[in-house]
Amino acid sequence: MHVDVMTTPQPLNKIGDVARRVQDAGFSGLLFTETGRTAYLNAAVASQAAPGLELSTGVAVAFPRSPFVTAATAWELQESTGGRFRLGLGTQVRTHVVRRYGMEFERPGPRLRDYVRAVKACFHAFRSGKLDHRGEFYELDFITPQWSAGPIDAPDPKVDIAAVNPWMLRMAGEVADGIHVHPLGEPGYITRHVVPNVAAGASKSGRSPSDVAVIVPVMTIVGDTDEERDKERELVRASMSFYGSTPNYAFIWDDAGFEGTTARIREKQKAGDYAGMAAQITDDHIATFATESTWDGLAGALIEKYGGVASRIVLYNALADADRIDRYGDVARRITSS
Repeated sequence: MHVDVMTTPQPLNKIGDVARRVQDAGFSGLLFTETGRTAYLNAAVASQAAPGLELSTGVAVAFPRSPFVTAATAWELQESTGGRFRLGLGTQVRTHVVRRYGMEFERPGPRLRDYVRAVKACFHAFRSGKLDHRGEFYELDFITPQWSAGPIDAPDPKVDIAAVNPWMLRMAGEVADGIHVHPLGEPGYITRHVVPNVAAGASKSGRSPSDVAVIVPVMTIVGDTDEERDKERELVRASMSFYGSTPNYAFIWDDAGFEGTTARIREKQKAGDYAGMAAQITDDHIATFATESTWDGLAGALIEKYGGVASRIVLYNALADADRIDRYGDVARRITSS
């Protein structure tokens, strides 16, 4: 099981230092979310600053960029990293895609499936000079040597997608190389939903489920004193309330025995009561959806929870305190060597 660390994109003159610190600490890779800054530019700088570090987008927003633009960007990053780049894509939500990016969002699941296939068709075109993708949403059939990135001395980038509901999980198993599990994806959800649905999708394409990487972000509460853990617990509580406010994720809480959590969070959210949102996340929620431990016990706790079901785990909040990155790196080394 590989261990990555998650970060939001940083100013370009800072991300090189972050990448070097992550590599020196002993992590397998660095995963970039995409917020107000682009994941791709950060990955490009990191690839030069920390050669050998595995890099991935987790996730970049797909629809605002054409499949060809995304494929060409991923291709250059794969070349720059010597084959250590994974392209992680997601739909985002309607409000962001339509009102912030000014793009269409109809039928996002089928659109993303066609998008992934179109990206992979572009990879083939860069090697062969022939572009031929005719899908429901994207038709790509023209390329010339001048406008092709050309072959590279590395395999095609892996293409992963973010998925939560059963249909998207099956689609990931069918067309993607990996699945980015939601930050609320505790082991019960992975067992009940991710594993069987990814397997069903893989079977549809004649693949083994082992061909699809399961990439799981994990929230940790770690410290050797009650005071340390109490502070981190409240940060995790706030993060969970943010993610748990999305209606499409309500079933994750419900399946784990916390029925109505999303409705209660949204009631506080509509009133602008952010402290009230966090208060809906009980210590029982945290015990189920996060991993709490002392430093000596953290590696074992993560292996026990995610070993055998996750291909990669991504430490969600390891960079929140730069003074502790080396301690998290020691945990990562112990997990990858186990």
